[in-house]
Amino acid sequence: MPAGAVRAIRGPVASDIRQKYSEGAAATSPRTRRREARWFGLASWGIAWLCLLPMLAVVLAALTGGTDTVLQLAGSVLPRYLWATVQLVAIVALGTCVIGTGTAWLVTVFQFPGRRVLEVLLVLPLAFPAYVMAYAYTHMLDHPGIVQTTLRDVTGWGPRDYWFPEIRSVGGAAVMLTLVLYPYVYLLARASFIQQGGTGLLVARTLGYSPLRALIAVVAPQARPAIASGVLLAVMETLADYGTVAFFGVQTFATGIYTSWFNLGDRGAAAQLALCLLGLALALAVLERSTRGGRRFDAGARRQTGLPRITLTGWQGWIAAAVCALPVLLGFLIPVIALATMATGSEQSLFSPRYLRFVQNSLTLASVAAVVTVAAAMVLSYYSRTGRSTRARTTLAISRLGYAVPGGVIAVGLLVPFAALDNAVDAWMRAQFGISTGLFFTGSVALLVLAYMVRFLAAAIGAYDSGQASIHSNIDAAARSLGASLYGTLRRVHLPILAPSALTALLIVFVDVMKELPATLIMRPFNFDTLAVQAHRLASDERLEGAAVPSLVIVAVGLLPVLLLCRTMARRHGG
Repeated sequence: MPAGAVRAIRGPVASDIRQKYSEGAAATSPRTRRREARWFGLASWGIAWLCLLPMLAVVLAALTGGTDTVLQLAGSVLPRYLWATVQLVAIVALGTCVIGTGTAWLVTVFQFPGRRVLEVLLVLPLAFPAYVMAYAYTHMLDHPGIVQTTLRDVTGWGPRDYWFPEIRSVGGAAVMLTLVLYPYVYLLARASFIQQGGTGLLVARTLGYSPLRALIAVVAPQARPAIASGVLLAVMETLADYGTVAFFGVQTFATGIYTSWFNLGDRGAAAQLALCLLGLALALAVLERSTRGGRRFDAGARRQTGLPRITLTGWQGWIAAAVCALPVLLGFLIPVIALATMATGSEQSLFSPRYLRFVQNSLTLASVAAVVTVAAAMVLSYYSRTGRSTRARTTLAISRLGYAVPGGVIAVGLLVPFAALDNAVDAWMRAQFGISTGLFFTGSVALLVLAYMVRFLAAAIGAYDSGQASIHSNIDAAARSLGASLYGTLRRVHLPILAPSALTALLIVFVDVMKELPATLIMRPFNFDTLAVQAHRLASDERLEGAAVPSLVIVAVGLLPVLLLCRTMARRHGG
């Protein structure tokens, strides 16, 4: 590579590359590069197979397990599981689409009082786990709650003199999930609206279209992939939810898996229910892809006209502000105030040795899982970048499947093969040496961390890969020409540049693990409880005031990446 080409390189690593070139760094041999490429490939395939293992195990266990329990469930509760799951998915998909797209359109296109603040605040409900939202609203809206108590005091009605919506229902669970999941659609839809620019909107307005008609006829079709991706993420989270539906007594496939595993003691039935849930999740993902077909949508990467803001004055501006403020009020402010009030009157002390152990367990699991998951994401993304082959793309695609698999399915899919491995090792040790090894893998922290990695690897890949895409291929070529190995290029060139992306991925996985409930409930080691498990246990015993204390800690931790995301939004789009 000519020296002039090296001097022409600009960016954070330019000086390092020029220094290495001027010093005449020793070139890495082709044999060393091939060996490193082979190791990256083996590591990527190993991670991909670990991600695929739970799904294969669920299919195998479902096909080989007995059918007695499932046949019994099919005649009693299985139709109820299916109907409740379909209802939840439909309501959440519609609710998140309307709220997320509508608020994104308002803050992007219109100017009204409080817009600059509301466009950031609309992301805050993402910090809430849905089951924590359920605890807060149940405390307020249940029969002994403050809302109905005040209603009876003011009107003088008795308990049977009025009708009040039942919060512990499919509709109540759907509202809780919608309030915490609409930011997925909001973020993606708003980014798509901004990327499109203002040309299409200006043409539509010139032709006499109202802003609403322009949204439906011109802007929304171009933003459809982004909106559909956001809705799909919300639907996947709905299918994976256990805490909310279990607390509200809604029977879905997620609760059925847990009941079959622990209450009925039938792992085959749990695997068969998990297979049904896995099939439903993958079918939704395939449906979204198939409806898009081969159509291409221009994201307006080379926009020539910025989005024109339409100023709303008078009552129109205040209505727009109220519409955007309502999801923030219902999805963040009211639950936080309710939880803080509940925690004040509880007997739970966050600084007691018992609670400090819960905090330590949660932080340890989240930290270890975040580091392991992001390290795996780095290996997969880097192999996909350097390999540039069908095998590299396949490993990346397989590793992304975990986000479409609910935590309960992953738990069952890992426990079945590793429990069989534990039993086989124990039987062999007994036969050969008369020693019992017990359960070495099952019920271990390592297996739980593996479940977290499979579940959240796609999120880490997305956060890290978006930063890696900003590194021009010429940087890699320059590093190779100066004798850098694959590992050296990753360590000396990529990691310094991608530190912010890696930190974002770490925070996302960290908070997701803090909130995760179904896999933790099924797979946690004996006497190893986390804040999420403690909150679920207290809420299951109807001790909602006690459940508020660990719930507040989970929400506080969840605010970290959300605030980081808000800061990034303000920096990119001017507030």
